[in-house]
Amino acid sequence: MSETAPVDTRPNSLSAWPDNNGRFGDFGGRYVAETLMPLILELETAYEAAKIDPAFTDKMDEFLRDYVGKPSPMYFAERLTEEFGGAQVWLKRDELNHTGSHKINNCLGQVLLALRMGKTRIIAETGAGQHGVATATVAARFGLPCTVFMGATDVARQSPNVFRMKLLGAEVVPVTSGTGTLKDAMNEALRDWVTNVHDTFYVIGTVAGPHPYPAMVRDFQSIIGREAREQILERTGRLPDACVACIGGGSNAMGLFHPFIDDEDVRLIGVEAAGLGLDTDKHAASLKGGRPGILHGNRTYLLQDDDGQIIDAHSISAGLDYPGIGPEHAFLHDMKRAEYVSATDTEALEMFQICSRLEGIIPALEPAHALARVRDLAKELGPKGMILMNMCGRGDKDVPQVAEMLGVKL
Repeated sequence: MSETAPVDTRPNSLSAWPDNNGRFGDFGGRYVAETLMPLILELETAYEAAKIDPAFTDKMDEFLRDYVGKPSPMYFAERLTEEFGGAQVWLKRDELNHTGSHKINNCLGQVLLALRMGKTRIIAETGAGQHGVATATVAARFGLPCTVFMGATDVARQSPNVFRMKLLGAEVVPVTSGTGTLKDAMNEALRDWVTNVHDTFYVIGTVAGPHPYPAMVRDFQSIIGREAREQILERTGRLPDACVACIGGGSNAMGLFHPFIDDEDVRLIGVEAAGLGLDTDKHAASLKGGRPGILHGNRTYLLQDDDGQIIDAHSISAGLDYPGIGPEHAFLHDMKRAEYVSATDTEALEMFQICSRLEGIIPALEPAHALARVRDLAKELGPKGMILMNMCGRGDKDVPQVAEMLGVKL
């Protein structure tokens, strides 16, 4: 008796992934406790229905416009262009969103979905605090109690954002396990979610976690790339030679990249945190220094030792010190559709100051990493080139930390 050949569910376009099993090639998937699986499936069903429901999308568009302040501007960084001595540098200014970063694009979508599903409590993890602030902000707007898990190390170095979250009515829970950073905060949030599955919605802040989170967060963040694509065409008459963004888990980068994935002439360049150097054990470059493994419900590239134990990541930036990367980035890396490079703490600190001084824009330490590689790329492409970079966060939160590093007493 002949067997029927299995149905090939692989998308025929890179932008159409994940497949029906929530996988981006060899990456992604759902690796969760049995108690969470029904909730994950419920979430997937709810999201698939919501994204094609005009009532949901219209409400999302309304709040993005009137509450978040979308679309964010496209800005020609004339003085940085002159300083770098090469290609034009254009900044997608998502740091001008309400709460100061790209994070609210995703938080708004997830909290609206939580309301649609009848959930009455919001939890989140945060590193630099920007995701925590954005989640607390949207939860406050809709009258939902909110608990944010934050590594104790990050609580200490991001105290302005801790106060903002508390001011917004959120409970901030310091996490002391491990190195007290983003990975540990996400562990605690997952534990809370398992315990409170019936009434709680977990707002994940990046394109990681079990399916459908990587695709869902990407979809909510893709407003960055959709706006940028339209704006750069309107302003210059053509697409950029390269799109550049910093990467921790990778939501701002995936949001920028996704609408350009099928434009083969547009290079997609992600910048990981090289910390004290890739030749040390103090970095957060999981693609450059890691290998595939499973963490937080998905398979992706991770920093790990020979026994498969997760190695703690390091970065000057609290938002980039995650020991993994979103599975779609891992997929794009292996497919060679996107390029992944890195920038050190020292380079990020230098760009933080240069951008502030030349453009009057104080960047977060996260996008300051991307600027370091934009400088090199500008010279490589030359005066006829054009670079589009996502300025995904403003630097207010980092001023106390940078001042201390520069020996300035506030």
